[in-house]
Amino acid sequence: MPFDGKAFVKRLSTAPGVYRMIGADDKPLYVGKAGALKNRVSSYFNATPKSARIMSMLAQTVRMEVTVTRTEAEALILENQLIKSLKPRYNVLLRDDKSYPYVLMTGEAWPRIAMHRGPRAVAGRYFGPYASVGAVRDTLNLMHKLFRLRSCEDSVFRNRSRPCLQHQIGRCSAPCVGLVPARDYAESVRRAGLFLEGRSDELTDELGRDMEASSARLDFEDAARLRDLIASIRSLQARQYVDGRAADLDVLALAMSGAAACVLLLAFRDGRNLGTRAFFPQTRGSDNPEEVLTAFISQYYGEQTPPGEIVLDRDLPDRELFEQAFSAAGERRVQIKSSVRGERAGYLDLARRNAEMALATEMTSHAAQLARAEALRDLLKMPALPQRIECFDISHTMGEATVASCVVFDSEGPVRGQYRRYNIAGIVEGDDYAAMNQAIARRFRRAVEDEGVMPDVLLIDGGAGQVAQARAALDELGVEGVILVGVAKGPARRPGDEELLLPDGRVVRPGAESPALQLVQQVRDEAHRFAITGHRGRRQKTRNSSRLEDIPGIGPRRRANLLRHFGGLGGLKAAGIEEISRVEGVNEALAERIYAALHGLEAPEEAVSAGGGPGVGPAAASSAAASSGTISSGTDAAPKASKAKKQRAAAKPDPQRSEG
Repeated sequence: MPFDGKAFVKRLSTAPGVYRMIGADDKPLYVGKAGALKNRVSSYFNATPKSARIMSMLAQTVRMEVTVTRTEAEALILENQLIKSLKPRYNVLLRDDKSYPYVLMTGEAWPRIAMHRGPRAVAGRYFGPYASVGAVRDTLNLMHKLFRLRSCEDSVFRNRSRPCLQHQIGRCSAPCVGLVPARDYAESVRRAGLFLEGRSDELTDELGRDMEASSARLDFEDAARLRDLIASIRSLQARQYVDGRAADLDVLALAMSGAAACVLLLAFRDGRNLGTRAFFPQTRGSDNPEEVLTAFISQYYGEQTPPGEIVLDRDLPDRELFEQAFSAAGERRVQIKSSVRGERAGYLDLARRNAEMALATEMTSHAAQLARAEALRDLLKMPALPQRIECFDISHTMGEATVASCVVFDSEGPVRGQYRRYNIAGIVEGDDYAAMNQAIARRFRRAVEDEGVMPDVLLIDGGAGQVAQARAALDELGVEGVILVGVAKGPARRPGDEELLLPDGRVVRPGAESPALQLVQQVRDEAHRFAITGHRGRRQKTRNSSRLEDIPGIGPRRRANLLRHFGGLGGLKAAGIEEISRVEGVNEALAERIYAALHGLEAPEEAVSAGGGPGVGPAAASSAAASSGTISSGTDAAPKASKAKKQRAAAKPDPQRSEG
């Protein structure tokens, strides 16, 4: 039964809110906001002619849902959140690009400031994006000079016993060793946030008031420090204004060709040109420039702090609403302009030209990707273009920390959100065949059980052996309809000389000029990169874990005491049992276990058999065992104890031999 939109509209109020159109599969088709829900929703069901995209959306709608908000600005924020989380089919969608760098200020008790690139998995505040790594480094250099925030990793921060070189050259306040009070460090973090948001004028005014207050308290040292900080910020601003650049500004220009769109962002913060960045939103068939730009602004500034001024290459019907919402969110006035002169007009023209060039480049790249997909279709004799290609690769170092990667490509290129890694376990180290079998089985078992998505083409980085293992795993699970192709290095083992093992048993060498092989190489190289990255991370995690963590009776406090006392694991390993037992919290029995674990010896049997905890020494353990009747003649424990002593003696260096 078709959805009766007119009857639904009668029950709506004129309050602001968000509406959602739901399809037959209970998935959202479209999310929109409205200043008056009744008026906006009714416009879909009147006699006014509508585009083919809107008519298709309405034909698929089986029900609608609405959420009433207090203001239209709240509706704008809610709309952005729902689009991000639900990803409706007919909404213009800003694709997340993880490749651009950000400045990250972590959310820890003692926040650090550093460059970040990739998914926002670390808790904290993100400033950016920046157009280049160089721009991020310049910004971080300023942050360390002005606010002296730490940049070290947590593993270094937690284990420092004295200030590092960064403190000595005046770029860090050394919170690791308690040289700065927590309250003062938190204040520096807050001020750094103001600076990164482009609110330098507000920051210098605040610092000026604090300087006067310090002077009134006769705290001239603090007043002088604040004076120097204000002078540094104003000196920086002076250089930027001499350059003739705007202080705090984003310039946005849109280029469209059919339903393909590019939004180019030219950003300035505190007069520093952060460069340009091109976005390619998914228009979902929309060819309306105002709709695309409105959706972009709503979603982009829903996550990023807007600057004081935003310049657009066209006016938008919701401009005043955006100004109101952004001003409320940023707690300062935000202006959106489209008619500008002078310097800003020059920036706008620059953004327009760059948007057009970026779109042309993207469309050319898309055409090339399509040509490669068509060539692969012809090579594999497929009835249609491959819509999903997956590739598996195995990475390890001499069998250590084996990781399998699975990357996914669709008609537009890599789909990074669907990449997967598999930590391989339970096989003989270095057995690539067993590793490939396990990875394929784990990936497709879930797809079979949950009726998940299947690839059209499955690439295996390897020769006949790896392909046979992949085929065996697929046959065991009953997977059909997947074209399995092996990608092996040719005799010359150089790019362009690869051999493809086809499902019909043929081995072909398309050559470096083949568009089909170029696509295969692109997918294979991405799988190789992703596998190596995962393997290195897993291997490094093993390297970073302390062997002390595996010794019973060693907790974080004792481990820290041991490493601090001996200056690291190397010093601890060179120490004898007597030296180890002098460390706070470590008795002789525990020292023997530590020594045995670090030198690959068996733990003293008497300590273990007597439940040798930290307070039970070997003599006490032997006595307890004898008195309880567990040792009748000493013939079982004594040889093991003497054997351990001999092993420890052999491990100790001979002074005469080392001198001689």
